[in-house]
Order: sequence, then structure tokens, then C-alpha cells
Amino acid sequence: MTNTPSQDDALILDSLERFLARDVKPYVRELEHDDVYPAEMVEQMKALGLFGATIPEEYEGLGLSTTLYAQIVERVSAVWMSLSGIFNSHLIMAAAVSRFGTEEQKRTWLPRFASGELRGGLALTEPDCGTDLQAIRTTAVREGSHYVINGTKTWISNGIHGHIFALLVKTDPTAEPRHRGMSLFLAEKGPGFIVGRKLEKLGYKGIDSAELVFEDYAVPADRLIGGEEGLGLKHALGGLELGRINIAARGVGIARVALEESVAYAQVRKTFGKPIAEHQAIQIMLADMATRVEAGRLLVQSAAAAYDRGERCDMEAGMAKLFASEAAVTNSLDAMRIHGGYGYSKEFNLERYYRDAPLLCIGEGTNELQRILIARQLIERNPVA
Repeated sequence: MTNTPSQDDALILDSLERFLARDVKPYVRELEHDDVYPAEMVEQMKALGLFGATIPEEYEGLGLSTTLYAQIVERVSAVWMSLSGIFNSHLIMAAAVSRFGTEEQKRTWLPRFASGELRGGLALTEPDCGTDLQAIRTTAVREGSHYVINGTKTWISNGIHGHIFALLVKTDPTAEPRHRGMSLFLAEKGPGFIVGRKLEKLGYKGIDSAELVFEDYAVPADRLIGGEEGLGLKHALGGLELGRINIAARGVGIARVALEESVAYAQVRKTFGKPIAEHQAIQIMLADMATRVEAGRLLVQSAAAAYDRGERCDMEAGMAKLFASEAAVTNSLDAMRIHGGYGYSKEFNLERYYRDAPLLCIGEGTNELQRILIARQLIERNPVA
């Protein structure tokens, strides 16, 4: 079961599919293996409006629903997951401004984000801090009309080729509870903003993941998102709801393409005188793979619909992210088994799916954390009278 897109949505998805078939699919394998940033594809994504996909129309974005956005992410990820990361990290930053920024901040920044003139992402993680964001050490000290920032961020998507980042810092390192001392700034590259090393990865290549260093970096006070200190963790986590829906949609995309390629291969590969699709062991694997895809997609639709209604959806997004990411990992491994030696070859796509999928279990909050958040929400939403 899938949602039937409206006529306008269908046109958007059709344009996207043509772009992926014509300008992405023929070049993915070479670019991915060489870990090359897909600059031409980024320009084409700008023209398609993907950098403004979820930015409201009043700020020159496409104003797409999260439900449609998730379908876009699934389709992109089924061809090359890295492309979805280039615009998703950017859109999480935009969501923080759109949902929590001042009206002046929205008017100033969102149109430039939507056009792709300014691209960037979310700078949260530090060398000694990932899941526990309240343990960050990067600080911002107010000095007149600006703040001076010092610290290091790591594993930042778009870190090299991006221009601006939603940067989480401590404006009051002594605050208790710790989250009350955290703030989120729009940090544009400039003096004191140093791009460190590019981080090499098992998969998810093409998109740049980098270390960012801030040494007496001055940022104007009017770039404090929302204009009030102490709300940074709330703003960052609000953006991560969209990020987790994106991760889940990516998982569905990888799980689906692994299934599709396995179904096709199983009908042409023969063993013991018949296609392997006629062997019960293969049929059981294909059935489980298909069920994971459909269940993952329905969870994504549920989370996206809740987000579109403006409801709190950390539990729904967490469930979708948890299930769909694990489905991507399992389906990619099952697909390799079905393909045998060819699945392990760089001449086929399966080994890329297998390398890309594990990131989804880690990014935007580990799956272990998702289980804890889901359980906490279950208890909070279902108190014993």
C-alpha cells in the first residue's frame, strides 16, 4: 500500500525520476568508488528546487509536504544515497530557522537556502560527543554585538563544500540542567572558521564529511536562532525529527532497490536446472525483504503525516528510523547472498548498498537511542491512572 500522489506531486516525482535516470544513474559507480563530490548533480538539484523542498513558499521554497519529501528521498536513495544527504542536512538547518527563527532571520536566510545559493547543514557532533549532545564543549561568549566561538565539530556533512551551518554551542557551560546553557547559531564560513580534514568513510561517499574547527570565530548576535539563548538543544532536536524521517526514507530506498535487483536476478540466475527464484530458500528471503520494505514505508508515511500536522513525532520518527534502517542493512545483506559472488563484486551495485546501509543505524541518533526514546514516549503517552 502506498499513497497515491496528487497530479502536482506526480509531476514533481516524474521530473525527479527523469533526472535520476538520465543524469545520476549512469555515473554513480565511478563517482562513488572515487569518492568524488558530484558538483554537476548538485547544480541540477538546485535547478530542481531540492534545496528548498520543505522551505515554505512564502520564503521562496517549494513548500512540499514531508510526506512528498519522504517519497523524494526514497527515490533518490534507491539510486545514490549520498545525494539525499547533500540536501537533507541542508534542510534540517533550514527547518531550524523556519520553525524557530525570528521573522527577520526567516526573510534573510530562507530564500538563499531555498535557491541553493547558500548550502550547508547541521554541526552538532564533536570528537568526544555524539549521542549525548549535552556534553558538547564548543563555547560561544558574548562580546558586544557578536559572540566569539571556540571548539571543534566532527562528522559534519557538507563540511567542505557547504557555506553555512546551524552550529550548536554552549553559551553557559555552567548551566544546570545542561541543555539550558545551549544555543544554536547560523555560522557562515569566514575568519576563524577552519575546515579541517576530510573524513574517510566505508560508504556514503561523494558527500563530504569533515572536521570543523572554530578559533576565536566571531558571529553576529543576530544569528542566534530565535534570538534567545538556552534553546539550542530544543531547536536542534526539532530539526532532527525531519532528519530521522529522512534517514528512514533512505532506508526504504535502499531496502527497496536491494529487493528489486534480487527479484530480477533470481529469475535469470539458474542452479540445478532452474531459476533460483523457484528455490524455496530464495523465495523465503524475497518474501521477508518485500515485507520489510512495505512495513518501513508505512512507518515513514505515519511519521511524515504527524510531522505535517505539526504534532510531536519523535516516537513515530524514531520507530520509522529504527525499522527502516535495520531493513536496509538486512535487505542489502540478503541481496548479496542471493547474488552470490556477483553481490560482492564492484561491478554490481549490491556492495555499495551494503556499505551505505549501516550509516543509517548510526546517523541522526543511534538505533539504540531510538529504542530508549520510543520506550520513554510509550510510557509518557500511556500513564497509569
